[in-house]
Amino acid sequence: MNRKQKEETIQQLATVLSDSQAVFLTDFKGLNVEEMRDLRRKIRDAGGRYLVIKNTLGRLAAQGLDAEKLTGLMMGNNAVGLAREEPVAVAKALVDYAKGHEKMVIKGGVLSGQLLNVDQIKAMASLPPREVLLAQLLGGMNAVPTGLVRVMAAVIQNFVYALAAIHEQKEQQEA
Repeated sequence: MNRKQKEETIQQLATVLSDSQAVFLTDFKGLNVEEMRDLRRKIRDAGGRYLVIKNTLGRLAAQGLDAEKLTGLMMGNNAVGLAREEPVAVAKALVDYAKGHEKMVIKGGVLSGQLLNVDQIKAMASLPPREVLLAQLLGGMNAVPTGLVRVMAAVIQNFVYALAAIHEQKEQQEA
């Protein structure tokens, strides 16, 4: 690879890194071509990308970006899992794949400028999907006004019952 090609590669990698919400650094040593293809497909299905990078080019591309926090972990064979929109789904795909393939190691990650260790990535992967979290949030927000309406309705209902009881009591007194 000549100098111009390296500069183009660095620029392309820097663009991809800056467009990503989350970057996960992995060691893929020991995975064969078929396993790499399967991993890439799973990450693509989760809305991400998986790229093998050279350490030097990765360090240069990450300068000035959130991914720069991962440069200390860039030793050996490295690849990055990139999540543009759905970091949890990409983290889940990586963690699930790593469970079945002991040779693949998750080294760390960066999410919105925060450096993540392996345990934090595993915790993030255990979160439910975005739609479920939004549904839970909306359900919680909906519970407050629903409870208020029920309390107000109960006050009116009890008032009506009291009026009905008074009405029955007066009818019994007249009879």
